Amino acid sequence: MRQSLALRLISGTAVALLLSLSPGMVASAQTETAPATEGETFDPGIVDTFSGAFLAGRVADAERDYDIAIPLYKKALALAPGDVEIRERLMIALFMNGDFDEGVKFANDLKNDVAVERVTTVARGLDAIRSREFTTAENILKYQGPNDLDRLMNSLLVAWTKVGAGEGKKALAMVEGLEGPDWYGIFKRYNAGVIALLTGDTDAARRNLNEAVTDREGGATAPDTFVRAVMSLAALEAKQGNKQKALDAIAAGDALVGNFAPFKALRDHISKGEPVEPVVTSATEGAAGVLFSIGGALNRDGAEETVTLYLQLAHALEPKSADTLILLGGLAEKLERPERAIGFYKQVPETSPMRRISELQLGLTLAETGKVEEARKHLKSLIDSDPSDIRSYLAYGSVLSEAKDYAAMADNYDKAVGVIGPKPSRGDWSVFFQRGIAYERLKQWEKAEPNFRKALELNPDQPQVLNYLGYSWVDMNRNLTEGLEMIRKAVELRPDDGYIVDSLGWAYFRMSRFDEAVTELERAAELKAGDATINDHLGDAYWRVGRKLEATYQWKRALASDPEKDQVAKIQAKIDKGLPPLAEDAAKAAPEADPEPPRTEADKKS
Repeated sequence: MRQSLALRLISGTAVALLLSLSPGMVASAQTETAPATEGETFDPGIVDTFSGAFLAGRVADAERDYDIAIPLYKKALALAPGDVEIRERLMIALFMNGDFDEGVKFANDLKNDVAVERVTTVARGLDAIRSREFTTAENILKYQGPNDLDRLMNSLLVAWTKVGAGEGKKALAMVEGLEGPDWYGIFKRYNAGVIALLTGDTDAARRNLNEAVTDREGGATAPDTFVRAVMSLAALEAKQGNKQKALDAIAAGDALVGNFAPFKALRDHISKGEPVEPVVTSATEGAAGVLFSIGGALNRDGAEETVTLYLQLAHALEPKSADTLILLGGLAEKLERPERAIGFYKQVPETSPMRRISELQLGLTLAETGKVEEARKHLKSLIDSDPSDIRSYLAYGSVLSEAKDYAAMADNYDKAVGVIGPKPSRGDWSVFFQRGIAYERLKQWEKAEPNFRKALELNPDQPQVLNYLGYSWVDMNRNLTEGLEMIRKAVELRPDDGYIVDSLGWAYFRMSRFDEAVTELERAAELKAGDATINDHLGDAYWRVGRKLEATYQWKRALASDPEKDQVAKIQAKIDKGLPPLAEDAAKAAPEADPEPPRTEADKKS
């Protein structure tokens, strides 16, 4: 279901325009003048030719640096006012940057341009909704084309224009009667439910929202829409005085989306009998929710620009939507624009139940930008403000781990375990895992091992824990059979994780099973071709099986792949002299030697 949805949801020409970038033009632009990366400064005013402004603008555009791309495109447009492609690119960049008011002016000018028709249509329709010109919006947004996603999105937006125009019953009938592929289901039911709530049809609202909440496949495909359905149903039941039904709705949400902070906040409000605000209170918010829901469903690797566009349009309609801001922040991080991410996280309203999530993400992102001390203070203050929130310890621990302050990391997780108490849940495995890592790095294995075992007791099939404990045993020449089986199981669970496959290959190497080591390390090198450690390991394995020329080649690749500083001299020595005789090498790998910690893809960011 997920794969077919991904293939069918991507809309055509507008998305193609977003990043259609000629490599030749990029090279030319970089030769003439290259925009700066985030954190550096670049003055677009130094560019004084059309080609320079246009090509440098495209480079900045490709790097998602819209603050630079926009003035460059404007300069190019000033020099060539009739250039339609520049107008198209400038409009898209403005929308991607959140400059909706300026972008929609270009959308009105380009409304007959087929290359960007989808973008201009939606933007113009949303602008009319924002101005409460609902009849105009409906006329703009009517869709007769063949694309399933476009038909769903425009139909739902048209339904919300009818709500705004006071035709709630027609809107409800329209959404409930909407025909399309099976994946329409959760989008239809959620929107029908909240439309019914706004129009006072409690029975229709309860029926549609219940169907959305029980749609597990739809919830897995569109978790953001599922979450909103759960919260809307809980709010409805709470308002009707059905406290237990409201709590049951949240429990259904927990079963699919565990440890979600807004669920916890909502549960607390309902348990205390406090009033609960509905998720959607107006047609404008409902229309924004359509863009948010579809953007959230599309949110996967490779679709970041499309998702950003939808979310920025949703943000223009509902600027204070916490979930939109947090999702935009996450996308900015993924696109390596951490300063933009921080800006989004800071906009989340203090009264929002999602504020704490934004604060946690803010702390982690500060650390990524090099502001480690500021991040530590920020996250420590979050722990102090709510010592019961385990997520705060995990976020703080992640920063401490990155800073290699393992003593503080161990102390942090000791406190977290104290908060968890004697009856940890399955979801607490990561606390024990991270505490084990801290003690392992402090060379206190007698404290580390029980934590790894506890993590596995709570979550027996967790590949990171299986890999770490199994590898550590093999590296210390202990429990070799059990350790190797753990790593094999981790590989079975995560066969495409180059780091875990590397662990298996290196375990074979440590056990002098060199042919098997070569097989696994070659596969790891295919999965993570540019990783210095994997290339180094593969070189060692090649050397032991007599493939010395290939070994030297792999070591040189490792040296060219930005290895850790303390490994550079060791790798160079192997290039110069090869590995020592096997008996001598085995002596160096005695249990008391400092073991090399295993790695996984997930370890890169906790």
